[in-house]
Amino acid sequence: MFKTIGVIGAGQMGHGIAHVSALAGAKVRLLDISQDALSIALEKIKESMDKQARRGLIDAAEIAPALALIQTGTDYGMLSDCEMVIESATENEEVKREILKSATAAMSDQAYLATNTSSISITRLAAITDRPDRFCGCHFMNPVPSVPLVELVRGLATKDETFEKFKSYAEALGKTVAVSEDFPGFIVNRILLPMINEAIYTLYEGVGSVTAIDTAMKLGTRHPLGPLELADFIGLDTCFAILSVLHADLADAKYRPCPLLVKYVEAGWLGVKTGRGFYDYAEDIPRPTR
Repeated sequence: MFKTIGVIGAGQMGHGIAHVSALAGAKVRLLDISQDALSIALEKIKESMDKQARRGLIDAAEIAPALALIQTGTDYGMLSDCEMVIESATENEEVKREILKSATAAMSDQAYLATNTSSISITRLAAITDRPDRFCGCHFMNPVPSVPLVELVRGLATKDETFEKFKSYAEALGKTVAVSEDFPGFIVNRILLPMINEAIYTLYEGVGSVTAIDTAMKLGTRHPLGPLELADFIGLDTCFAILSVLHADLADAKYRPCPLLVKYVEAGWLGVKTGRGFYDYAEDIPRPTR
C-alpha cells in the first residue's frame, strides 16, 4: 500500500479515489486547477463518509482522522513527496497528456504513476511520461466508495513490479481487481457503452420511451439501473468521449455515438451533474425528458 498518494482531479472520480485512499490510511494530496472544485470535493467526501457511517459501513470515529489525511491544492509541487500519483481528470487525451507531463516534472524519480482513464490507451499515455515502466492503468468505477471493482491495465512497458504494487494498493482499499489487456474501453466500457449507445438509439428511433426502455432493462435483465439512468449518472459527455475513443481506435461503425447523444452533449444536457439529461433532476423524483 502506498503511504502518500497524489490524486489529480477533484471531480466525482478523483474525490472518490481520495476518499477511499484516506480511509485506508494513506496521506492524500488532492490537486485541481480550481480551488472551488477542491472545496466542493471535500464537502462531498465528508457527506459520503457520513452516509457510510449511518449505514454501518464504517465507524463514525474513522471520519475525522481520514479527512485530516487529505491535503488539497492547485500547485503540482505538492506531488513531490508522493510515492504514487493517479491522474483522474476529464476523459480527454490531450488534457491527460498535458497533466501527465506536468505531474512527472514535479514527482520524485522513484514515484509511480497511474491513470484512471476509462478507455484511452495506457501504452500511449505512458509513452509521453519519463517512467513508462512505472506507469499503469488503474480504472476505478463510479461511485468509487461503493463499487468494489478496479480494472488494472498494463501498458506495453509496465513492469511486473509496478503492476503488483498497484494490485496491492487496490486490494488494500478493499477492491477486487479485474485484469484487462490494453485495448480501447478495456473490459467494462467495451461491453457497457455499446449497450448504453444502443439504448439511446432505441429512444432516438422511437422504439420505446425513456421510461419503457429503462423499465424493460431493469425488470427484463435485472439491472439495478436502466441504461439511460446509468448514462445520466456516468455523464453523457463521458459516455460520448468513451464511445468516440472506441469508434476511432477500433474503426467499427457499431461504436458510432448516437446522434441523439451528440445533440444532448452539444446542448449541455450531461445528466445528473447538470440537472438534465434523459431525465430532469429539478425535483426530488427525476422525470423523463422524452
